[in-house]
Amino acid sequence: MPLPIQFKTMIFTAPKILLRLEGLAVLAAATIGYWSNGYPWGKFLLLFFAPDLLMVGYLVGTRAGAAVYNVGHNYVAPFALGLIAYFGHLTVLFPLALIWAAHIGFDRLLGYGLKYGTGFKDTHLGRV
Repeated sequence: MPLPIQFKTMIFTAPKILLRLEGLAVLAAATIGYWSNGYPWGKFLLLFFAPDLLMVGYLVGTRAGAAVYNVGHNYVAPFALGLIAYFGHLTVLFPLALIWAAHIGFDRLLGYGLKYGTGFKDTHLGRV
């Protein structure tokens, strides 16, 4: 039975849903890339939440905390690390880039976005 047109339209006009689906896609792609290269799962599990250590910036204040957190929670950073790994022939860095991207995708899937300097709960995906 086909979905009603309102439901189909709702999904594609709801940015929050689309951003969460994008997060799921990045999480899946990075995890599959990690798995298909035979990297050790222990490293994946150990480092998966490492980017959250950047919340330490909030000890200084909300603006500094948001800036430090956002450096580690945007897709440009792991992409740049992947490029450095590839072009620098530093293969040890490539699994780290995949883990990092997977973490960000996971955060987006859960609705955690980049932070505004007004407070930890104020994100580009809305208030958490």
